[in-house]
Amino acid sequence: MPMPLEDVTVLDLSHALAGPFCSTMLADFGARVIKLEPKGEGDIARAWSPPLAGGERSYFVSLHRNKKGVAIDLKRPEGKEIFFQLVERADVVLENYRTGALTRLGLDYEAARKRNPAIIYCSISGFGQDGPYRDRAALDLILQAESGMISVTGEPGSHGVRAGTSIADMTAGMYAAYGIMLALRVKERTGRGQAIDVSMLEGQLSLLGTMIGGYLADGEVPAPMGTAYKALLPYQTFRTKTRDLALAVGSEKLWKIFCPIIGAPELADDPRYRTNADRSRNRDTLIPRLQEIFLTKSYDAWEAVLLEHGVPVGAINTLAEVVEHPQVKARGALVEMDHPRAGKVRMVGVPVRLSETPGAVRTPSPMLGEHTDEILRDVLGLDAAQIAELRTAGAIG
Repeated sequence: MPMPLEDVTVLDLSHALAGPFCSTMLADFGARVIKLEPKGEGDIARAWSPPLAGGERSYFVSLHRNKKGVAIDLKRPEGKEIFFQLVERADVVLENYRTGALTRLGLDYEAARKRNPAIIYCSISGFGQDGPYRDRAALDLILQAESGMISVTGEPGSHGVRAGTSIADMTAGMYAAYGIMLALRVKERTGRGQAIDVSMLEGQLSLLGTMIGGYLADGEVPAPMGTAYKALLPYQTFRTKTRDLALAVGSEKLWKIFCPIIGAPELADDPRYRTNADRSRNRDTLIPRLQEIFLTKSYDAWEAVLLEHGVPVGAINTLAEVVEHPQVKARGALVEMDHPRAGKVRMVGVPVRLSETPGAVRTPSPMLGEHTDEILRDVLGLDAAQIAELRTAGAIG
């Protein structure tokens, strides 16, 4: 059976993380993603993270599987014409340049749809395509700060911390992929393309939606709570004799089961803790009591008794432990790819599993300009002499 997106062609002008994360989601399910990189310098992420064999970087290699790499100078007239000829044959253009940059180059949505009225043109930016912050440069840290995400992340009493991964970038990438799929559905019905405006700021607001709703309801400004959660209790980590334990008692029924099995049946009927609202009001006395109890046994001992009674529990694993995790191994969540320079590289596989048309990691990330000649020949129909002329003119790498 064909892969879900194998008849979709994406021109990917994006760089760093948000846009590439989106195009990887599409490429994993069969889309032909043509990654257009600046000639000579390439994607800025080619210089990020620890090096692999052959000078490649793990960040780029992990993020750009299943794509074709084309090196092009979009400032040259010949390079712009290559772009527009590809637009005529594409379904989607994806970009995350600073707002207005492609308009100044004459490569924006209005210009693209003149050459292909059915084009779907997805723009990812920090703050969106309009509004007073539209022209601000933005990377993940800035959006975690501006959105309020940092203000609610960290230990109590702290100034807040950045989430350990680039959550603003990756959320925007996922929403972009979602928007592209919606626009493709519309195109199937109407034949019409459209512009998609994805804001990293609004992606973070969506993740903070329940917290913002709570603030709008009670006027209390959320503050960092460490691993705890205002809406549920107990729902956080605790120390044990050996390692930390993550605990999630998510209902009143579970609370009544939980108290006896930890050796404190009296807590279930204590009026201070009878309901979740009661427990939340009396957090300052309940949490220290539970911490005392959990310090009496090892993690393994607590895990056994909690799992036996259906209480959600987990260990706080390091990434070194995660890559060797029995569930990760059983599911084949990490895959191995042969890269022409870096050799065998392990990476996270496709997280969404379709029973009939599964995604897959099929080809390694492209070296800079690796597929330039192939795309110009197979997609645009140029011959060797025409390609050589473009290279002499400096339009391609």
